[in-house]
Amino acid sequence: MGVRLAPVALCCALLLSLSCKQQSTASPLADATAFAASATQPAGEALRLQGYVNDAAGVLSEEEEKRLFTSLLRLEKETGHQMVVATTSSLGGKEISAYSLALGRRWGIGRKGIDDGVLILLAPNDHKARIEVGYGLERALPDSLCKRIMDEDMIPAFRTGAFGSGLEKGITALSQHLH
Repeated sequence: MGVRLAPVALCCALLLSLSCKQQSTASPLADATAFAASATQPAGEALRLQGYVNDAAGVLSEEEEKRLFTSLLRLEKETGHQMVVATTSSLGGKEISAYSLALGRRWGIGRKGIDDGVLILLAPNDHKARIEVGYGLERALPDSLCKRIMDEDMIPAFRTGAFGSGLEKGITALSQHLH
């Protein structure tokens, strides 16, 4: 009797362990329904996803973070699209396009299978910024539009050190094309 139960117990244990290892289809931001100020992170350290606003460079006030968070949360609730803001004190010598693409993929921004995430990356010490758009939104947010939004809405504010204002203007402009 004990011999016949061993294979059954082994199969149950194997199935249980496999089901625990399945990737979740939940959004990496699924629990980000309440504001929490992001923490600065040391240069050279891989950025950690802390929510909709990830101010690792420490250039945003708490009030600016709250406003950005509210806008980004509202965008996802209204459209399903995820947009995340990240600042970093250094790109570590990497090109911003490679850095932002790798970061967006690592964080899993956007819905799986739809690829509708947007990452706004700001590296103020490197004087670089980029809007990275998932394939699912390239028609709504083509490169030419993102460049225009950067040039007209965001970079003028960044040049004066008004990083929060520039990010707010960029989010507003991008969101208008996603509704």
